[in-house]
Amino acid sequence: MKNKRMIWTCVAAAFCTLSSMGQNMPNTIGGKQPQDTVMQTDTLPDFLKEYFILKPVTQDGVLVKMDTVSMAYEKNIGVLEYLNHPSTPERYIDLDADYYRLFVPFTYYYAPIERVSTVEWSFQPFDTLSAPAVLPAYDTSTWEGKEKVNAMVDHALLNAYVNCPNLVVRTEDEISQKRAFKDNIEKEASSKPSVVKLFAQEPMATVEEDAEVIIHKPNWWVTGGSGSAQFTQNYISDNWHKGGESNMTLMANLQLYANYNDREKIQWENLLDAKIGFTSAPSDTVHNFLVNTNQLRLYSKLGIQAATNWYYTVSTEFVTQIFNGYKSNSDKLVSAFLAPADWSANIGMDYKLKKKKFTLSVLMAPLTWTMRYVGNKEVNEVDYGLEEGKSVRHNFGSELKTTFVWQITPVISWDSRLNYLTSYEWVRIDWENTFNFVLNRYLSTKLYLYPRFDDSSKPTDGSSYFQFKEFLSFGINYTW
Repeated sequence: MKNKRMIWTCVAAAFCTLSSMGQNMPNTIGGKQPQDTVMQTDTLPDFLKEYFILKPVTQDGVLVKMDTVSMAYEKNIGVLEYLNHPSTPERYIDLDADYYRLFVPFTYYYAPIERVSTVEWSFQPFDTLSAPAVLPAYDTSTWEGKEKVNAMVDHALLNAYVNCPNLVVRTEDEISQKRAFKDNIEKEASSKPSVVKLFAQEPMATVEEDAEVIIHKPNWWVTGGSGSAQFTQNYISDNWHKGGESNMTLMANLQLYANYNDREKIQWENLLDAKIGFTSAPSDTVHNFLVNTNQLRLYSKLGIQAATNWYYTVSTEFVTQIFNGYKSNSDKLVSAFLAPADWSANIGMDYKLKKKKFTLSVLMAPLTWTMRYVGNKEVNEVDYGLEEGKSVRHNFGSELKTTFVWQITPVISWDSRLNYLTSYEWVRIDWENTFNFVLNRYLSTKLYLYPRFDDSSKPTDGSSYFQFKEFLSFGINYTW
C-alpha cells in the first residue's frame, strides 16, 4: 500500500508540483476576473485531495472547478462510452498515445534530463522546479501541441526520478531492444465477385496435339535378399589328452527373391538359394579343404486365389550343387555340378497364413513329377538310385512342402522348410532349420539343423537312410 501511494504521488506530478499550489491558485482565466459565483464539481475522496488540485474551467459561461482525475476520466475513459456505440463513425476515433510513458512500467527515459540539462543548468531541489503558475484547461489550444504534452510528461517523470528512484524497473535502452509486435494478418478479401467479371470472356485452354499422357502403373514386384558369411575355428594341441585335430570352417549363404502380388488374385514367388561351406582337414593327406555344404536351389511358385488363404498352385524346383565333392583321403568324385540334379514340378493347393510374427505356407500337390539327372561320368549313378549306365530317372508321385518363418523375439528368428516327396516306391524327406541370433544389423550367430531321410538310393555308409547335419557359426549377416 505504501508503494502504491508513492506511485500516485509521482503521477500527480504531471499536473502539479505541490498540492498546496492548487489551493492557493488565483482564480483567473485568460487574464479576466471570474464571476462571483463558482461551482465546485469535486469528485475526489478526501484522502486523494492531498495529491490532486482543482482546475478552474469555464463551462457554458459558468466558472467551475474540476479535479484532475475527473478531467482525465472524461477525456480518456468516459469518451469510450461514446466511441463504443455502434452508431459512432470509425473516423471519429482518435488514437492518442502522448501520455504512454506515464502508464507503462516505470522506466528511465533520457528526454526529461536532456530537457533541463543545458550549459547554464544547475541542480535544483524538487520544491524549486519550475511549473506553470496556472494549469490551463484541458480543452484550450495550448494543450493541443505535442511539444507541450511532452514537456509536461518530462516534467512529471523528472520529479518522479528525483523523489522515487527506487521505483525505476527498466531503462529506455532495454525497451528499444525489445521486438515490436507486428500484425501480419492480411485483411480478408471481399467474397463478393464483380458483376463485370461474371460476364468477362475466359481464355480458351489450348491443348497441343503432340501431348503425351504418362500413366504410372503400380509396381507389384517386391525384390530383396540376404547374405551371410560364417566362420568357426578350433585349435587342439598335438598332445591333447583326448586327441582330435584343429580345424577351420567357412560357410556362406546367399538368398535372392523376386515376388509378385497384385493384391487381388495372383501371387508369384521366385527364390534363389545358395549355400557353400568349406572345412579344413589336417589329417587328410589328399585335400587341404573339403566341401561340407554345397547346394544351389532355384524355386518358383505361381498361385491363383481360390478362396481366403487358399490358392491353386503350380510350382517347380531345381536343386544341384556347385563344387565337386570328395570323401576324406580319397580322390573318388562323389558329387559335381549337375551330378546329381533334381528337378520337380507339381500341381496342387497352397494354404497361406500371415500373422504379425510368423508366416506359414503349406503346399499339397497330389500330382508331382520328379526327375533325377547325373551328368558327370565320374560320379556313380547307382549311388543315386539310377540304373547302371543311365543318367536320367523319372518318377510320378505326390509332394507336401511347408515353409514357416517365425520371429520369436526381435533378435531371434526361426526359418524352417520341410519337403516330403514320394513316388510311392521311395520317400525323400528334407527338413532344413535355420535359427538366426541377431547381435546387430551386421553380426549374427546361426544354428543350422538339417535332418534328412532318403531311401531312393543306398546309403553311402552303413545301412541307415537317416542323415543329419548341424552347423553353429558366428559371422557377418546383411539383409536388403
